[in-house]
Amino acid sequence: MQDTHSKLIGYLLWIFGFTGAHRFYYGKPVTGTIWFLTLGLLGIGWLIDLFLIPSMDREADIRFQSGDVDYTVAWLLLTFLGVFGVHRMYMGKWLTGILYLCTFGFFLIGILVDFWTLNDQVSIRNAENRR
Repeated sequence: MQDTHSKLIGYLLWIFGFTGAHRFYYGKPVTGTIWFLTLGLLGIGWLIDLFLIPSMDREADIRFQSGDVDYTVAWLLLTFLGVFGVHRMYMGKWLTGILYLCTFGFFLIGILVDFWTLNDQVSIRNAENRR
């Protein structure tokens, strides 16, 4: 079985789980957004997620394609340098990476879209690299 996501990173992001960061990382953007808007379902969902991270990790490992582009690196680049497009350049998307660099993450809207879609973008890129 492929190991696309890291439990360690999942737990580190869980510390900030009231923002939904760990849920976005594991490919659950809808619940990640709900956690963000409700502070982790007022902390209750956040606490329950402490025990759900291993199953979210297994599910992400099954769902997403492993390959040259590492999910953890892409997520860390998006989280900390996303407005500069570094995560897009890392995936080989140079044109949009430069666009993000010049427009502060495409006026932050691109960053929000990437939080919703980054796992799929990496999975598609890895599948393309296999061909």
